Amino acid sequence: MINISEVIETNQMVEQEHLDVRTITMGINLMDCADQNIDVCCHKIHEKILKYAKDLVKTGEDISRQFGIPIVNKRISVTPISMVGSACCKSNDDYVTICKTLDNTAKEVGVNFLGGFSAIVAKGMTPTDELLIKAIPLALANTDAICASVVVGATKTGINMDAVRLMGNIIKQTAEATKERDSLACAKLVVLCNAPDDNPFMAGAFHGVSEKDAIINVGVSGPGVVKYALEQMDLKQTANFETLCETIKRTAFKITRVGQLVAQEASKRLNVDFGIIDLSLAPTPAIGDSVADILKCIGLEQPGAPGTTAALALLNDQVKKGGVMASSYVGGLSGAFIPVSEDQGMIEAVEAGALTIEKLEAMTCVCSVGLDMIAIPGDTKPQTIAGLIADEAAIGMVNQKTTAVRVIPVVGKTVGQAVEFGGLLGYAPIMPVNSFDCSKFVERCGRIPAPIHSFKN
Repeated sequence: MINISEVIETNQMVEQEHLDVRTITMGINLMDCADQNIDVCCHKIHEKILKYAKDLVKTGEDISRQFGIPIVNKRISVTPISMVGSACCKSNDDYVTICKTLDNTAKEVGVNFLGGFSAIVAKGMTPTDELLIKAIPLALANTDAICASVVVGATKTGINMDAVRLMGNIIKQTAEATKERDSLACAKLVVLCNAPDDNPFMAGAFHGVSEKDAIINVGVSGPGVVKYALEQMDLKQTANFETLCETIKRTAFKITRVGQLVAQEASKRLNVDFGIIDLSLAPTPAIGDSVADILKCIGLEQPGAPGTTAALALLNDQVKKGGVMASSYVGGLSGAFIPVSEDQGMIEAVEAGALTIEKLEAMTCVCSVGLDMIAIPGDTKPQTIAGLIADEAAIGMVNQKTTAVRVIPVVGKTVGQAVEFGGLLGYAPIMPVNSFDCSKFVERCGRIPAPIHSFKN
């Protein structure tokens, strides 16, 4: 039972500290939509999504009004489309047709994004997987709400370097396909290792094949709440590490309880089972809603300073510990996100020269994602992008965690310039990329084997 003091505290977190439910994401299984006729397949997809999600947006808005908790996004994730379209898709254009159906359906139900234009190729690619991947540039250039993801590695399987190499080229082609919009489509494309089946956050969300026919996953975020708590903690004197950790953990507990309330209410109203709460400190471009600001409160002059990786590891761990005490079903990514363009503090650190791609890569060893929303020069070679993907996938594979790469090679721009994406995607300074060549490495065929500690049976 929630008491009056908790209600007052929650109101303060919403009004003053940027607490919000970042997304209600409905996962929908589309495997029963597969058909040898592409028109029939598209019709089934449209009807299946409408069946479950027609009231998703209205329900989210109703819950937000009733409880006074902002629910920023209402989204859908679907079964990886490479599987759904495998029987009917004989060309790249066939997958683009399905993608347009998904986009039109997403607009019809009113969601912000729909994720799952995806292929899982951690060990190898089928012909239809390859068709979907090669369709990504055209598909994303001709849709608005669709997010794409490709899983190229896992701890149990190793890293599919053929897929890594291909994705270096696909990211470049996607950038070129939307060059008149500052290569925006790349912001909706992510390459992953160890991707979870129940992630509610875009662009990496898809509905895993082990999930029920439909589920509700909720992503809750509150960097501003954690920042405020740490500022209050240090008002009288600098706290020790035990107090610091307890403060973050208790705050994460409170944030997760809000998400649990929203998730259960949405599940009941939509008559769809509750899946997980993803407690991820996901920043926005708004002032005060920044993971970088939390790192400053912990004691860093700027993210990127010596001690940054340790501070982020501490933050990520305490967020997880607080979250699992508040809900039995914490899942997804659940930790701290460090997307450069979406975090004003990270942007400032890059502009100050404190934060580089190499330091960001080190930070991804201990946080929830990888190299995220980073704008790089438009003339970056596809082999270099493939090298970045391979590095992140190796971190994920060896450390048994999710890692990802979402970089935007902005056509026509170089270091010293910036790009404006707008909305939650923010803006980003173009960051320099190591120019030394890795072509011979990434052009080797085959896969990097799974690490020895993956054999646990």
